[in-house]
This record gives sequence, structure tokens and C-alpha cells, in this order.
Amino acid sequence: MDTFTSFFNNQSRNSFGYDSLKNFRQISPVVQSHLKQVYLALCCALVASAVGAYLHILWNIGGILTTLGCLGTMAWLLATPPYHEQKRVGLLMAAAVLEGASIGPLIDLAIQVDPSILVGAFVGCAVAFGCFSAAAMVAKRREYLYLAGVLSSGVSILFWLHFASSIFGGSMAMFKFELYFGLLVFVGYIVVDTQDIIEKAHLGDLDYVKHALTLFTDFVAVFVRILIIMLKNAGEKEEKKKKRRD
Repeated sequence: MDTFTSFFNNQSRNSFGYDSLKNFRQISPVVQSHLKQVYLALCCALVASAVGAYLHILWNIGGILTTLGCLGTMAWLLATPPYHEQKRVGLLMAAAVLEGASIGPLIDLAIQVDPSILVGAFVGCAVAFGCFSAAAMVAKRREYLYLAGVLSSGVSILFWLHFASSIFGGSMAMFKFELYFGLLVFVGYIVVDTQDIIEKAHLGDLDYVKHALTLFTDFVAVFVRILIIMLKNAGEKEEKKKKRRD
């Protein structure tokens, strides 16, 4: 936790003023062009994911099969050589549609409870994603790559906690810890993955499809957790109102 604290302290010191914006100069024109491709592909993937969620709302297609299909499509994309660009872009969009269908039940629930929750969760996720991506860009090169090991340990902790909960049963406190700690971990991954993409691009890895897939998975992980938190808070407020009425 000290590592995360030092990270956020560094962010407060590195304000987004003119001095910070000058750090974009350390990103070469080639890498800047690559980042534009990455974020354009990411935006297209998010639109495709919204289509997948909409298809679930229409035909109730989201579930285990779409989740497995999404994982299989991602694996197929990563196994496809970079020179098959159109095929890999198509696989990225297909994976995004299947991912959207997979989280469709959660989105459908949010719409039934209060559509503004869904809008708020997306806007909050987009703002957080944009801020932390920008923080990674204006920071010194490789400054936050050391966090990768810490975040990997965090994912391992989340996995074993989830595994233990599924076997021995989980408590509400455990659920809250997994939710908020998972949100912190994946927000950290936004920073680390952004810097990793920039560094790989400087070294000649310009595979924008794979890099867009990486950021897409980060975005979805953060969005799902923010949406669950907002739904949980809305449910607790509704329960309090009922108790007051009684």
C-alpha cells in the first residue's frame, strides 16, 4: 500500500501545468502517431462493446459462452501475426462485441435500477482512464513500470481471495475488499500499461491492435467495478429509504 501511496503523491506533485505538458516532447512523432492509432482502435472497440451489450439486452445472449468466446477470440488475435492487420482488427472488434455481451447482464441491471447509474459509471471510468493515461504520458519514461510487479501480486491476491470465497463462502466485507482493491489494482494497470506501450513503441513495437486490446481490458475491468460500486451504493440508499418509511 505504501507503493500506491507514493504513486498518488507523485501525481499530486506532477500537476498538469505547462511544465508537465512539455514532457510530451519526450514522445517521438512516430510514437505519438502510434498512440493515436491505439486510442482510435480503443474507441472503436468500446463502440463495438456497446453494440454487444445492446445485443444482449435485445436477445439475452450474454453468459458463459460469450465469455469463453471472448477469451478465445483474444487468444486468436494474439496468435495472429501482425501483418494480418485487417484480420486482427476484425478479431479485436469481435472480442469487444463478445465482451460487451458478457457484461450485458450487469448493464441491463443498471438500466432497470437507474439508467443514470450506467451513464455515471461510464463517464467516471472515462475520466479516470483519461487522467491516468495522461499521467503516464507526461511522467518520465519507465517511471512507473516498477509497479508491474506490485500489480501482478495484487491480481494474484484477488484470484486467491475469489477462489477461497467460492469454496468457503464469502462475507460482505470480503466482497467490498475485493471490489475496491481490484479497482485500485486495475487503475494502476492503466498507468503501467500506458507507459509499457510507449516504451515498446520507442523500441519499435508498433502493434497498435495488441496495445488497444490491452487498454480495452483495463477499461472494462475498471468500468465493471465502478458500475458495481454505484449499483451497490444505490441499493443501500434504497434500503435506508425503506427503513425510514417503515
